[in-house]
Amino acid sequence: MMEPGTLLMLTALGAIVGLDFVSFPQAMLSRPLVAATLAGAVCGNTAAGLLAGVLLECFALETMPFGASRYPEWGPASVAAGAVAAVPGADLDTTARMLPFAVLAALAGSMIGGQTLVWLRQFNLSVAARYRDELAAGDASAVRSVQWTGLVIDFGRAGAVTAIFVLALVPAREALLGGLNAVSGPLSLAVAGVLAVGVGGSAVWKVVRSVKGYRWYLAAGLAAGSAAAVLL
Repeated sequence: MMEPGTLLMLTALGAIVGLDFVSFPQAMLSRPLVAATLAGAVCGNTAAGLLAGVLLECFALETMPFGASRYPEWGPASVAAGAVAAVPGADLDTTARMLPFAVLAALAGSMIGGQTLVWLRQFNLSVAARYRDELAAGDASAVRSVQWTGLVIDFGRAGAVTAIFVLALVPAREALLGGLNAVSGPLSLAVAGVLAVGVGGSAVWKVVRSVKGYRWYLAAGLAAGSAAAVLL
């Protein structure tokens, strides 16, 4: 069970990185490498958070958060991933087994977070519509009101999303750890391996699916990788 103080710190961290992603100050705090590492530090295992952040950064590099495009939100999901990967007192073997689960959960969480950004934009539009005449007239107080409302709602949204992710994923991590510890070593490694293959396969699919003739490139890559694994 996570300590209330730790949960509060993670929630605050998620709120800050969520606000940083688009609204303010866009200081790169929301990058998975930063957000997951800081979450790992909060949970007492900075190295595990860093590893989760490095893996998530490979997915997040192509995200371009500008205009009206829809995209995953990496900040709160990365905070949750860092917290999940940072098992207190874990050895390297346990950390390695948790990383695929943490990354896979963060990939799903980033999509959910992205949807909440769509809802935020719709809310911001409704707020701006109420001040349409004042904004058209250049009323500075109306501009400040719209801006501050958007910032405060975005801060609360990101914090709430982070808290929900952490509260859902940390118990799932404990259950997964309990299950892995209850079975034989080879079987638990197989479970972690399946998760790792799922994460790696998702990363490969994300990169190659938009390339012309990607099926042939993907098949050739799998064949070459399989041959290398057999020979080595």
